[in-house]
Amino acid sequence: MPDIRIGQLSITGNYRKNNEDNLHVDEENRFFIVADGMGGQSAGEKASQLAVELVPKKLNELIDFIDDTPDRIRTAIDDAVGNANSEIMVLGRVDPELHNMGTTIVLLVWVGDTFYIGNVGDSRAYLLRKNKLEQITKDHSLVQALMDAGTISPDEARSHRYKNVLVRYLGSKEGGEGVSTHEIQYQAGDRFFLCTDGVTDGLDDNELRELLKSDDDPQQIADSIILAAQKGGSKDNITCIVLDV
Repeated sequence: MPDIRIGQLSITGNYRKNNEDNLHVDEENRFFIVADGMGGQSAGEKASQLAVELVPKKLNELIDFIDDTPDRIRTAIDDAVGNANSEIMVLGRVDPELHNMGTTIVLLVWVGDTFYIGNVGDSRAYLLRKNKLEQITKDHSLVQALMDAGTISPDEARSHRYKNVLVRYLGSKEGGEGVSTHEIQYQAGDRFFLCTDGVTDGLDDNELRELLKSDDDPQQIADSIILAAQKGGSKDNITCIVLDV
């Protein structure tokens, strides 16, 4: 089994009063979650907190981490995220203070020699392999849909007026439509990176790649990326997990 080392950090940032991001690192390094909540007052905080509490419970119930099949694992991830989506939707309906709350989620699940990576919303997963950075997940956002349609360029997307508008998130009907899960056979030397859009709000992909290459210590990397995103003008909470194989 590979040796896995973790770095993690979450900060409120320069422009927010409270931190609506949450993260979860499983004690046995079997799964890792980052969530970015949204909604007035403390609603976003509650939504992301529910995501990082409910999804781990279901993953533990549904997955045999010693030996399970890819189909069962993908279904378990869908069910775990779908269950959290339902709970968030219901609570948002019954509690007026939590009305319209929601959250993104990006998660990495480790079973055998495979990492299963999926998302709902615009929190992202990246892989740095042999100094090449690849974005694994795809945003469920309006600007991503416009890019897919060829209407705007990636450069235009970075400053688009609707760049924060999501078409899918937990707490919405569309949030229960399943997770786009990617399967990656890890290699020694891989560095995986999970983050909220607070990171990508302050850094472009080239800056992110250089920072991910800059140190051997994943905690040092996490610290330097969060600081650089903050200095880079990120207007959101900023959260990341760095995972070294």
